[in-house]
Amino acid sequence: MVAKSNDARAAERYRILHIFRAPVGGLFRHVMDLARLQAAAGHAVGIICDSTTGGERGERALADLLPCLELGLVRIPMRRNPDRSDWGCLKAVGRRAAMVGADVLHGHGAKGGAYARLARSSAAIRSYTPHGGSYNYRPGTALHRLYMGAEAVLARRTDAFLFESEYVAGRHRRFVGGPEQVTRIVHNGLADAEFEPVERVEDPFDLLYVGELREAKGLRYLLEALVQVRAEGRALRLLMVGSGPDAEILRQNVDRLGLGEAVSFEPPQAIRSVLARGRILVVPSLAESLPYVVLEAAAAGQPLVATRVGGIPEIFGQAAGDLIPPRDPEGLASGIRRVLDEAPEALDARVQALSTSVHQRFSLERMGIEVISGYAAAFQARADRRTVKVPELAAPRTA
Repeated sequence: MVAKSNDARAAERYRILHIFRAPVGGLFRHVMDLARLQAAAGHAVGIICDSTTGGERGERALADLLPCLELGLVRIPMRRNPDRSDWGCLKAVGRRAAMVGADVLHGHGAKGGAYARLARSSAAIRSYTPHGGSYNYRPGTALHRLYMGAEAVLARRTDAFLFESEYVAGRHRRFVGGPEQVTRIVHNGLADAEFEPVERVEDPFDLLYVGELREAKGLRYLLEALVQVRAEGRALRLLMVGSGPDAEILRQNVDRLGLGEAVSFEPPQAIRSVLARGRILVVPSLAESLPYVVLEAAAAGQPLVATRVGGIPEIFGQAAGDLIPPRDPEGLASGIRRVLDEAPEALDARVQALSTSVHQRFSLERMGIEVISGYAAAFQARADRRTVKVPELAAPRTA
């Protein structure tokens, strides 16, 4: 039997199950975009995700996506950290994969990646997109060693790694290594409409933060930077949009720092409507993979002050020198001052250059094509492994 080429495999119709935990944030957006792209290309797509997170916003997004899901939507309780309930989830994933005849189990994030690779399904290839997750723990810590050990075991059950950033791929090579599988760097992509400029409202906030409210996002350093800049006589206001486990601690810090009148909190909402309400988006993260919020703001021509972590330098490209070291409130304050004091023409030219660069490198269409290409390469690699070459018998010697 002649093995099919990658191009031929990429033209096949796959039955794809995307498996992840929480229907929130950039990971969720990535899966929704992929599901729509794959369904539009003729593939059969389904989703398995957590039933306890996402709230009303996640419910609405999944309901909107449902017409694209030929293989349906299954929601089951999934814990963030390892838990004995994971065994039940694994069985549920295996049953669903068998029921729909899945060709591809594509796990996203640490928990989704574990379920996709450990669930019983003899025929499906196992693809994994980390989205940061376990790779973001600080090297040398007990948790980092534990999770990298787990990733090394799971790597043996992975047919295709589809890393969303060079940064995470590098962390994998450094701390996991292991056997060679199909590997692709598939950057998150944006639609052309996301590169339209945002029309700013009258009397906007000076600063914006959009994302989870938790320690890893570096929000304490943003608040300290705000205190510094306001002490110089600049009455800046900050709008923080998001939710998360540290929301109450953050509010207490705002009061402790005397910023009660300067900081407003709002729940998660559409990014472009938020960008219209502020002059500068600040991303003070301590760890990231390839954050959509940075891509979306850069695309829309929003002035940005961001930290040099994870895949953010990949987004900034030649402008990566503008990034701020993490855990540096003075650096954040300096970045904010630079934008506030920069001549409008120079600022416009700088943000437009970044938008143009992002448009050239982060295409939604390219993301969809490269993921399917990764699946095809994994099927080809499996076929190659199964091909047994029988050596020719030597001709009998004559006297």
